[in-house]
Amino acid sequence: MRIGSGSIVLPILIIGIVYIPYVARPVRGEVLSLRRREFVEAAIGLGASRTRLLRKDILPNVATTVIVLFPLVMAITMLTEAALSFLSIGVQPPDASWGTIIQDGQGLLYTRPTVALAPGIAIAITVLALNVLGDGVRDALDPRAKLRSR
Repeated sequence: MRIGSGSIVLPILIIGIVYIPYVARPVRGEVLSLRRREFVEAAIGLGASRTRLLRKDILPNVATTVIVLFPLVMAITMLTEAALSFLSIGVQPPDASWGTIIQDGQGLLYTRPTVALAPGIAIAITVLALNVLGDGVRDALDPRAKLRSR
């Protein structure tokens, strides 16, 4: 299989490879901190298998971290995809992407600026909304954050 510059697989691979550490590092840190907690040691002492430890003790406690990270990583991923499409590495016409629309509107910037400005403003509003959503979810799900704010 050959991946060309117009292939949709290329931005998926780039975004996947680049942003895996942004999610894996906090999740790994959370798992390592949970591994030393009393309830996990008690389950190990009772003879729980590794799959039961992961399914019943570790995953429910890591799920909040993943839920909080999801909107933030989604916003960064949208910006990356738009940038890759603008640079002609990502989605190519006739497929639509905010980056390709901005690239098309770049030549019309002096005559019809809304062609380029509208998708740029849409990207900014969407990223801002996802960041606010991520902060709200973090405040709702993280009891330690509520204690620090007082």
